[in-house]
Amino acid sequence: MVDNKTLSIEETNRALKGKRIRSKAGKIAAMVFVYFVLILMYAPLLYITVYSFTNATTTGSWSGFSLDLYKNLFNYGSNAKSQAIWNAARNTILIAVVSAAISVVIGTLGAIGIYYTRRKWWRNTLEFANQIPIVNAEIVTALSLCILFVSVLHMETSFFSLIVGHVVLSLPYVVLSVLPKLEQMDPSIYEAAMDLGATQTRALFKVVIPDIMPGILSGFMLSVTLSLDDYVITTFTKPGNFETISTYVDSAMRKGGLPTQLRAFTAILFGVILLAMIGMYVKSALDVRKQNRKLKGVD
Repeated sequence: MVDNKTLSIEETNRALKGKRIRSKAGKIAAMVFVYFVLILMYAPLLYITVYSFTNATTTGSWSGFSLDLYKNLFNYGSNAKSQAIWNAARNTILIAVVSAAISVVIGTLGAIGIYYTRRKWWRNTLEFANQIPIVNAEIVTALSLCILFVSVLHMETSFFSLIVGHVVLSLPYVVLSVLPKLEQMDPSIYEAAMDLGATQTRALFKVVIPDIMPGILSGFMLSVTLSLDDYVITTFTKPGNFETISTYVDSAMRKGGLPTQLRAFTAILFGVILLAMIGMYVKSALDVRKQNRKLKGVD
């Protein structure tokens, strides 16, 4: 006759075995889901990159390995479509950098103002107001800006209205990037600078700004990213003869199909971004290793 102690051990073993099986099945399901998402994200990029090395007029048909698309892309002096692509790329970068710089200045000052607001209810109100453009539909923002410039201010859409639209798009994200760094900052450092005779402006630029610089840089990069791939606000606020990459692609598709040089341009852009991300990852890893060495040296 089996005693109760033996039954208890067998039940425990079965329970542990079932738990291990469920845990392993959960890990497998999670890995399958992760790889599925990665395939959905990167398969189109890899597909367009592969077909950038053939001069076939359409993707899906391979006519042999060739670098003609890259040659045509960089030979934009004698190729109207390549020249249009580079002009759109130049306009896109110009808008991104200018709007990001303006957003960083205004957003950093706004975040500092919100952080040093004494009345808590007023600070909460400002933070809530800053989040509204983020959750608001982009088409609503774009349409509102268009009505503001055209119907209210009686202005034609121009480079200025386009810059304003992109600043409105990225400004809240700059504030959200800078505010956490302000909250992590030691307020006694600013007070010590004031006690040592520094003016508020000097203490701001010598103490506060350097301490929150990672948040400022993060806000700048995020603003550039948002501006580069924006289409809706750009369409509603740009002048008629001004094209960015997103609006140029839409216009080309409406006129009869994308130029084949865009495949090469997309592959180059993907490669540049990939190299930049790898560089940032390597730099971050080296910084962490350097910091760990310093901590071990102190210990």
